[in-house]
Formats: sequence, structure tokens, C-alpha cells
Amino acid sequence: MLSTNFVLLIALAYVVILFALAFVSERRAREGHDRLLRSPLVYTLSISVYCTSWTLFGAVGSAARNGLEFATIYLGPTLMFVGWWFLLRKLVRIGHVYRITSIADLISSRFGKSATLGVMVTCIAVIAATPYIALQLKAVTASFEVFNLASDNSEDASIIADTDPGFWVALTMALFTILFGTRNLDANEHNPGVVAAIAFEAIVKLFAILAVGLFVVFGIAGGVNEVFQLPTAERIIYDNELFGWRWINMMVLSAIAIVCLPRQFQITVVENSDENHLRTAAWAFPLYLFLISLFVLPIAIVGTALLPAGTNPDMFLLTLPLSADQDLLALLAFIGGFSSATSMVIVSSIALSIMVSNHIVVPLILRMPRRNLNTSGDIKHLMLITRRISIAVILLLGYLYFHLSGESDALAAMGLIAFVGVAQFFPAMLGVLYWRNATTKGTIAGLGAGFILWIYTSFIPSLSGPGGVLTSLVEYGPWGIELLKPQAMFGLNGMDPLVHSVFWSLGSNAALFVLVSVWTAHRPLEKLQSALFIDVFRNLVGSEAQVMHRQAAIKDLYKLTQRILGPVETHKLFEELTGGELILQQLPPLDARGIATIERRLAGNIGASTAHALVSQIASGETISMDEIIKLVDETQQVVEYSHRLEQQSRQLRATADELRGVNLRLQKLDAQKDEFLSQVSHEVRTPMTSIRSFAELLLNNETLSNEQSRRFIGIIHEESLRLTRLLDEILEMSHLEQGHLQIESAPIDPETIIDRALETCHGLAEQHGAMLISGERATIARVRGDAERLYQVLINLLTNAILYNNNARPWVKVDSQNTGSHYELDVSDNGPGIPETDQVFEKFSRGKQNTANPKGSGLGLAISRRLVQKMNGELTIVNSSNQGTRFRLRLPLLDEDSGNH
Repeated sequence: MLSTNFVLLIALAYVVILFALAFVSERRAREGHDRLLRSPLVYTLSISVYCTSWTLFGAVGSAARNGLEFATIYLGPTLMFVGWWFLLRKLVRIGHVYRITSIADLISSRFGKSATLGVMVTCIAVIAATPYIALQLKAVTASFEVFNLASDNSEDASIIADTDPGFWVALTMALFTILFGTRNLDANEHNPGVVAAIAFEAIVKLFAILAVGLFVVFGIAGGVNEVFQLPTAERIIYDNELFGWRWINMMVLSAIAIVCLPRQFQITVVENSDENHLRTAAWAFPLYLFLISLFVLPIAIVGTALLPAGTNPDMFLLTLPLSADQDLLALLAFIGGFSSATSMVIVSSIALSIMVSNHIVVPLILRMPRRNLNTSGDIKHLMLITRRISIAVILLLGYLYFHLSGESDALAAMGLIAFVGVAQFFPAMLGVLYWRNATTKGTIAGLGAGFILWIYTSFIPSLSGPGGVLTSLVEYGPWGIELLKPQAMFGLNGMDPLVHSVFWSLGSNAALFVLVSVWTAHRPLEKLQSALFIDVFRNLVGSEAQVMHRQAAIKDLYKLTQRILGPVETHKLFEELTGGELILQQLPPLDARGIATIERRLAGNIGASTAHALVSQIASGETISMDEIIKLVDETQQVVEYSHRLEQQSRQLRATADELRGVNLRLQKLDAQKDEFLSQVSHEVRTPMTSIRSFAELLLNNETLSNEQSRRFIGIIHEESLRLTRLLDEILEMSHLEQGHLQIESAPIDPETIIDRALETCHGLAEQHGAMLISGERATIARVRGDAERLYQVLINLLTNAILYNNNARPWVKVDSQNTGSHYELDVSDNGPGIPETDQVFEKFSRGKQNTANPKGSGLGLAISRRLVQKMNGELTIVNSSNQGTRFRLRLPLLDEDSGNH
């Protein structure tokens, strides 16, 4: 059995490995060998800092307690990266263009570079991150306790047995963060050492949970089916509410957290070196989340079923391998959880320390009287110190919360408190990206209300212990006012605490943000920043210089910049601005464009609001032209409107082109039909006319013909004349049908009597061709509305075609009819050669390619028949055609009983 001392030594060795990896990576980056570190793979792995010890330990515990609810923590970020990548892309673009250093810098910069907003966002971020940092300390401490309890050597006392493991964990994390997270002042520059360590830890924690998951499923349970046949499986999966309000809230909160958590903003936006990496992350990060959550449910099911009652579900990842004497696997799980905790704490501490330094400490020190900070790099040195102190203070706050909330039995609950806290930034962030009319006052009102209500409804209840003042407040409300109970405000009893907190805090935040923004007006700088941020994809860098009119002496700006950047970087920057050798006393004042460049460069170190405040002390005549702002906004709006018009015109052109294509195809088809029509008509007319002419010439020129021959020739001339007449009649009838000039009667008729009449008429033709006419199953009573003579004409055509084109040795033609629902159906079947699908027999002058038995047909009969049936609100189709016969079906609407009596 592993001793606690050995586990501690392994943890320290792992930290040493992280130190070495960070050191080597940072040195290679300085030497220019950072291609791998700037790859989309490393970027995606670094985003996995989202997966903390909550993922490895808390998610299993959440699954054991609440079933599939744990999946919402992964579904939210997946939806954000897959469906809202355009929001992430815009955030990254703004971060690159305006050198944004943190989420506080983003919001304060957009809203007029407001120092007040910077302080508010920083305070909320620090307080919201405190439970999350405490969660990591609690998870690591609980891991040590598991090994301590499992150790069978009571004499092997831990070297930290008499101390608090959480303290040593916090101290180790603080040292690592200070050493590698505050080496560079420029917060907008990348931290390759830290990013490399985070990417490495992402691989370690993924490997750890997959290894334990595979062992639990196949080594302990015996397979996937066996896992879900355990008695605890049904309770865990089905006995918890699915897709309720808590589900929706957790999914929304996790989606918001992936962009609003300070550590996620730091990695996703600030550490991004190429916005195209988001394309890879859009699918690779959801895949990572799927893999790391794959075995959460099986581990929870097996742990609940096999481990003793009372075992902490959050520690199943460790206790299951230990129960099976798999000490090395348990050690790997511990390292995975330790990796998750350290990566989260390191990145969060870096992000929060930048915010505290840029928006609180340095502005306060710079405003203090009698400060002696006038030497080169003095502000830079000051900021490095304040960031290191901030890291220590932030971890101390997390450590204090860890002790104050020691009674909490679930890691997931602590994580959700932090999620609700950072969710307060989301309305303001949407305003930053998309709402041009959002104002500073609206943002302050919304953030202030949301923060206060979050503290009251979520943060305070998490600190309430048995018998304390906070416990009384939570249970009975302040001064016993039950309507103000933190978890049941204004009578909302029975609501889930998470849903209750989100409803009041985020709802009030969004409502006040919108209402106050609508009621208040922009300051000029707010209007300018609104145009620059919202239209970041259209505006050129330096657009603000067109609007802000100011100038400053180069030597004063040089002195200020040197105090922050140091002499080397300052000299290089001003050489680029002036285009040559620097003789400060002889250069004219710097214009608005140059000042804007310096301000953006300083913003990457000290934040936009502090940079603006310092530069404004030196720049003279600083004014913002509202006319230029309106012009800038109008130009952008014109571009948008022009783009919309072009898009609309493009859609119209595409639709017109499609219509023209369709018309062209129809014209080609009609042209082909016209050619075929003329060919068919000329052929059909020429044949009888040739016969008539030939026999007429014989009668005129041959006087030796007998009376019998003359009569025979005259009979042929008569027959061909009738054939010609029929052809012309059909052509005329077809023309009338197509033009709508043919009148069709509409009266109640009995189709069965018309069938009998048609069968009797065609009886002689059938006998002449050796075909058998069959009257099959018939409808007993049927009444339809139509034209009796036209229906008779259609039936004669169908029966005649079936007889003439049937080349079977024993031909037959069969007629069936029936009432089906609201329609009358009549089928005419034969056992002839069938009609290929390629034959368009209902087209004009179209005759089946196999139907050559009667070359005298005009090819108009079926076309006329279909149009006649359509005139009677019916349809004529081929429902079956094969090499064993053809079946035509005629359908007409039935008359109801009342209609049939008219």
C-alpha cells in the first residue's frame, strides 16, 4: 500500500517536471523554436484548463448523486464551440487588435475605458474564483486523505501529518505561478512556459481518467453490459430528473463559463496566437470533453454498487483502484486530479493577478501623493511586484474559503457557485460584442445588482455552518423576514437553490443592463469604443485616431513609456513611430495616430483604462469629435446596409437565374416537342394523303379498271379521308384542351354504366384481335361528377390501346373498379409487353417504343385522355407496368349522398 509520504514525493516530483517543462519551453520560445507551442493542437489542449479537479473527482461525485446531470457541464461548452464559434472569433479579434489583457480590460475598454467598471469586474472575478480555487485545494487535500486512510502502516506517519496539506498545495501552486506567470510584464504577450505546462497536464489528466475508466469497466465490472446491469445503474440514470430547469440552467451556465471564467478568457483570447486555431478547437475541444467524460457514469455506477456505504463519491476515481489493490493506477488518478487542480489555479491566478494589478493596485499607487516613481522601468518593476503579491493574496483567499466551507460535502456545488458568479459578466459581454447602444451606466447597474444578489443568494449560503449567524440568515431571513430568505426570496419556496440564484442574479443583471442603457446616453468615448469593438472586422487599426484630436510632446510620452516598458522596448517603439534616429528635443509633437499607437502598446501591459488615464495626463487638447464618430458609425452602417443589399440582390439574381434556367429547359423541351409535333403531323398527314392521291390518280388515269376495283379504291380513299379527319379532330381537340376552350360538362353520372357501354362497344374489336375482355371486381354503387361522353371517350381509348398493343399469344384486357375512401378507382389492365419507364406515353405524339402493333395511332389519345380526366378533377396514371402487362388507373372524386341526389 502506498504511503502518504510517497504520494507527496510523487506530487513534488511532478511539480518539478512541470517546472522543467515550463523552463525549457520558455527558453525555446525565446530562441524562436516555438512552432509546436503555437500550434492549434497545443492551443486546444490548453483550453482544457476548463477541466479541473471538478471534472476528474467532482463529476463522478455529481453522477453518483444526481445521475446524468454531470453531462451538462460538458454540453454547454460543446454547444458554445460548435454553434457559437463566431462569438469566440470576434472576442479573439478584439483581443488581438486592441491588446486586451483580461475580461475586465475587455469590458472597461468597450465602455469608455471606464476605471470603475475595471474595478467592479476585477472584484467580482476574484470573489467568484475564490470558491473554485478552494475546490481545487479541497480536491487535492481529500486525495491525500484517501491515501492516508488506505495506508495499512500506522507507523508510517506523513511528513505533513501535523500540518494542513491544503496550505502546502496552495504554497506550491503560488510559487510555480509567480516563477513562470509573472516573468513578462506585457500581459498581452504569450506565456509559452505556462501554456506548455497546461497542455502537458491536459494529456496527463485525460490519460488518467481513461486508464481508471477502462480498468473499472473491464477489470472490475467485467464489461460495459455488466456495468449497466448493476442494481445502482437504474437508480443513478433514471431516478433523477432529466432536462428540467436545473439541467437548462447548468447547461447555460457552463456555456457562459467557457468564455467568462477569467482563466478561460486568458487562454482562449489572450494566449491565442492565431485566430484560425479556433477552427481546430471548434471540433477538437468538444472531442476532448467527450473523451474525458466517457467513463464518468460507469465509474459512478460501479463505485456506488461495490464500495461501502458512506464512501465519498467524489473520490471514487481513487478508492476503486485502491480497493482492487491497484496502487499505481490510484497514483496515476491522483496525479491526474493534481494536474487538473494545478493547471486551473495557475492560469486563474495569472489572469486575476493581471486584473488586480492593472485595475486596482497600480491606479491607486499612481494617484497617491509624493510617490517617487520617476526612473526608467519603475512602473514595470512595481507591476511585477503587485502581480506576485496578488497571486499570493488570491491563493490565500481560496485557502480561507476552503476552511470556511469545510462542511461542504460536494465539489460540484462549489464549482457551480463560481459559475453563477462569472455568469454576471455575460450580459455586458454581449453588449461589448453586439449591442451598440449599451452604456457604461447600464453595465454598472446590471453588474452591481447581479453581483449583490449572487453574493446574497449563493455565496453566503455556501459559508453558512451549523448554529452560526449566516445559518440563521439562510433559514429565517434577515431580522426574521421570510420573504428575504436568501434561497427563497419573495416566496419562491421549493425552487432549486441554483435555479433560484440564477433567476434573481442574472435576471436582474440583464434587466437593469438593458433598461438603464435605454434610459441613459453615451459619452463620446463610449460611442467611439462601441463603433470600434462592434465593427472590429470592418474598421482599420488606428480608426480611433481619426476621431480623437490630441497631441503631446514626444519627450513626455517617451519618459512615460520608458517607465512602463523600459529603455530598450521604448527606444524601439519610438524609432518605428518617428521613422529614424531619435532626437527628442527637435521632433514636433506626436499626433493623434502616434498617441493611439503608444496607448495601445501600453494597454497590453497595464490595461486600457490605466493606459488611457496616464496618456491623457500628458496629451493636450484631447477632444472627441461627435461628427467624426457619427461619420465612422455611419460609414460602417453604410457598409452593412450595402452588404445586405448586395446579398439580397445576389439572392434575387440567383433566383432569377434559376427561373431562367427552368424557362430555358421548358423552352428547349417545347422546341423539341414542336419539332416532334411537326414531324408527327407531317408524317401522319402525308400517309393518308399519299394513299388518297395514289388511288385518285389510278381512278383518273386508268380507264380499264373494273367496277369492283374502282369501288375498292374509292373505299380506301374514304377510309384514309376518315383517318385524316380523325387526326385533325384530335389535334384540334388537344389545342382546345391546352388553351382551356374545351367545355366539359359537370353532372352526376354513374361510371359503372359507362364501363358496360364501353366494354360492349369494344367487344367486336377484341374478337377481331383474338383478345378476351374481362369484367373483374366492380363497384356496386358509385356516383361521380363529370361528363359521361368524355369519360366514355377515355375508356374507349384505354380499352382500344390495351387491345391493339397487346402482342401476347393469349391476350386479355381486364376492367376493375372500387370505391376507396372519397374516390372512385377504375383499373384497365392487360397482359401485353408493358411500357418502359422511359416512355412518356402521356406526352403529345408519344407512343411506346414497344407498341408498334398499330402504326396508325396518332400518339394523342392518352394525352387527350389525361387532360379530359383532369378537367373532371380526376387523375389518370400508370400504377403498374412490367414485361407482363400494364395497368392504367383512373381516379375520380366520389359524390356524397346529398350531392348524388342533385
